[in-house]
Amino acid sequence: MIQSIQSAADLAPAYDLVVVGAGPAGISAAIEASTHGLAVFLADENETPGGQIYRSVERASDADLVRLGPDYAAGRRFVERFQRADVSYARRATVWNVGPADEEIGDGAHALEVGISLGGIARPIAAHRVILATGALERPFPIPGWTMPGVMAAGGAQILMKSSGLVPSGRTILAGTGPLLYLLASQLLRAGVSVIAVVDTTPVENWRLALPHVLSFAASPYAPKGLKLLLDVQRQTCVIRGATALEAVGSGQFSALRIHRGNKSVRIEGDLLLLHQGIAPNLNLTLAAGCDYSWDEHLAAFRPTIDARGASSVPGVSIAGDAAGIVGAVASAHQGELAGLSAALDLNRIGQGVYEQRRNELTRKLARALRGRTFIEHRFRPSKTYRVPEDATIVCRCEEIAAGKLREVAALGVPGPNQMKTFTRCGMGPCQGRLCSLTAVELLAQCRGVAPGEVGYYRLRPPIKPVTLGELAALPHTEAAIVAVAGFVERAADGAQDVIHGSHQ
Repeated sequence: MIQSIQSAADLAPAYDLVVVGAGPAGISAAIEASTHGLAVFLADENETPGGQIYRSVERASDADLVRLGPDYAAGRRFVERFQRADVSYARRATVWNVGPADEEIGDGAHALEVGISLGGIARPIAAHRVILATGALERPFPIPGWTMPGVMAAGGAQILMKSSGLVPSGRTILAGTGPLLYLLASQLLRAGVSVIAVVDTTPVENWRLALPHVLSFAASPYAPKGLKLLLDVQRQTCVIRGATALEAVGSGQFSALRIHRGNKSVRIEGDLLLLHQGIAPNLNLTLAAGCDYSWDEHLAAFRPTIDARGASSVPGVSIAGDAAGIVGAVASAHQGELAGLSAALDLNRIGQGVYEQRRNELTRKLARALRGRTFIEHRFRPSKTYRVPEDATIVCRCEEIAAGKLREVAALGVPGPNQMKTFTRCGMGPCQGRLCSLTAVELLAQCRGVAPGEVGYYRLRPPIKPVTLGELAALPHTEAAIVAVAGFVERAADGAQDVIHGSHQ
C-alpha cells in the first residue's frame, strides 16, 4: 500500500528515487522501481493521481466513465494498481528545484537534491536518482481576441469536466488542430453540451508530409479510434475544415468566431470558444535542473535530450513520458517503466541479466505503443500562421505584450528570448513563460531568419514555482545556506564563539 505523506515535515531526509509527476509515466516508474526494492517517493501537484489523462478517475462515477470514454476509464485500473504499490506519495506537493545535493542534507552519498513544498512547509530531500515525469503543456494559440472572457484552452475545459463535472452551458465552439480537439468535442457532445461547430485549422499540406507514414498508422491502435472519433463528431455537429485565420470577436465578452478560408469569411455566433493546437513537453523543471535540450522540427517544440533509457545530460536525472516528447499515455507508461528499471540497475538492486530481460520486454511494448505517432506528428502539426501571430495579437498574456512589440525588440538585434525578456518582460509573469515561450522563440527566430534551435529557450532558474516566505523560513538553516545569504555564521561551541567569516569582510 502507498504511504500518503501530508506534510514536508514527514518526509524522509533521503530516498533512493524521487519521481516528479503522477501521470502514466511517473506512476509506472514508481511502481517498477519499488518492485525492485528501491525506496521511492512520488510527488504530484494534483489532488488525485493519474495526471491529465486520468485526472480524478478514481472518483469518477459510472456516468463519467461513459462520457469520457474507454481510454479514460482504463485509468481506473491503472490508479488502483498504484494504490497497492510500496511507494511514498505526496499529493498537492510542489517541486520547485532539482539540483546537486547539499552535502549537509542526508548522508552525503546522494548525488541529487529536490526542493519540495508540502503542507505549507518546504524541505530539501536527497536522492540517488530523480525521474521527471512532468507531462506536457498546451501549446499557445495566440489569435486576435484570445485573451477575452469566454475564450479558454480546450485542455482547461477538459480539466473542469474531469475534476469537477463542470461543462459549458451555452453555445460552444471548438477550434484548432490535433486529436484532443475531436476527443473533447466528442466528450462534450456526450455530456449534452451544445457544440455548434468544430473548426479545424490543420493545414491541407500536412497530408503530403504524413502520407509516407500512413501504413504504420493504419496498423496502430490509433487508426480505428481516430476514425470512430471523427465520424462520431461529424455526425453530431458542424465541422469546418481549412480555416486559414481565426478571430475571436465581442464587446468585452466573446460573442462570435470569425473564420477566414482564403478570401472567404464566415462568422459563427457563440458563448464559449475553446482553443487547442496540440501540446508540447513541459520543460520548466527539466531546464531548471540543467538538462540539455534541442528543437524538434516535426513537433515544432523543444524537447530534452535523452538516451534510450530516458537518461538526460545531468547524471542521475531521467525524463519519461510526454515531458520528453509527445508519445501518448500508453507509451508514457512504458517509458516510465524503463526509467524505473534503469534506476534499479544503476543502484545495484538487480543484475544485468534481469535488467536486459525486462528491458527487452518493455522495449517491444514501447515500440508497439509508438507505432503511428510519426503520422500523427506530421498530420496535426499546427500551421505557422497560428504559431506566430500578427503584430496586434497579444503573445504574453501575463504582461500583455503584443507580437508587434516583440518584433520591435527583435529588430534591435537581441540574440535570444532572455534578452527579449529583459526589454519587454515577456515571460516574467506568473506563468513563467508557459503560455508564451514557444510563440516568443519562433517569432524571434523568424525575425532573425534562423531556426528556433539557434535562438534557444528561456533561461529557467529555481524556484520554478512560487515559494512563500513561510516555506522558505521552514527550510533547514545549514551553514552553507546562511553563508550564502548573510555572508557568515555565528554559532556557540563549548562556550566560545566560532565565527565563520564570509565575503562581507
